[in-house]
Amino acid sequence: MTNDLSKSLKKRRIKDNLVAYSFIMPNFLGFAVFTLGPILFAVYLAFTKWNGSSAPIEWVGFDNFVNLWKDKLFLTSLKNTIVYSLAVVPLTVIASLMLAIMLNQKIVARNFFRTVNFFPYVASLVAVAVVWNMLFNPAKGPVNQLLQALGFPAESLPRWAADKNWAMFTVILFSVWKSAGYYMIIYLAGLQGISAQLYEAATLDGANRIQQFWHVTLPQLRPTTFFVVVMLTIQCFKVYDQIYMITQGGPGSSTLVLVYYIYNKAFIEWDLGYASAVAMILFLLVLVVTLIQFRGEKKYANS
Repeated sequence: MTNDLSKSLKKRRIKDNLVAYSFIMPNFLGFAVFTLGPILFAVYLAFTKWNGSSAPIEWVGFDNFVNLWKDKLFLTSLKNTIVYSLAVVPLTVIASLMLAIMLNQKIVARNFFRTVNFFPYVASLVAVAVVWNMLFNPAKGPVNQLLQALGFPAESLPRWAADKNWAMFTVILFSVWKSAGYYMIIYLAGLQGISAQLYEAATLDGANRIQQFWHVTLPQLRPTTFFVVVMLTIQCFKVYDQIYMITQGGPGSSTLVLVYYIYNKAFIEWDLGYASAVAMILFLLVLVVTLIQFRGEKKYANS
């Protein structure tokens, strides 16, 4: 009797497992074919030389990784990616937090202003990039015309994306403007989760608005800020579309970033092995930065 019951339970467990795996399998197959497989193949290609055609794949070991550090364009794209990230992450955090605080107040047409600030994020990148290039056109753009009307000499006006000294600043400004609305929504959710009793207690203790912001709002928003910083960092390191639409890595290589460099190597020069090596460096860079952020947050939380 006991053996029959044990066999019945075993069959039931196997049946339940098969049902569970049948639900998981379609998604897992899609992940294996379209994500895991290409990732493993890219890791393999990083140690080879291949032009993506019928030519045989040639194993070169670590040559691609050694040659990276002799490649001026790679070093430039690495530097530009780091500069872009170091600028966009804090500026977007500050802009989105300030917008969230302002639009969390009871003001007239609050929902309208929330929608206006969120719109650049959901709008077509092609459309907003075209509008942005028109606004910052060196010759006829409204921004330069306004600066000239304010008294700035025409010859000293910035050429924005057309000038290698201003191109990165222009891309950074565009990225902050486009992303701030999305992270504003995340901060709004965080602000609305802060108990009003904390502000009441701070008011009773004599804290003014600035002191409440530093000692109540910011500490309560720490998990939200951590999430925003991690997501922004990953987003910045893999930036491509904004660079492509506004500057295409130029003028010269002033806005060339790692993902755009990978694209050029893989699909313009058809050096898939070398491009895969750059992609592995990018992956390791993002992994290390993210792990440092998680470790720092954990250490801070435990202190």
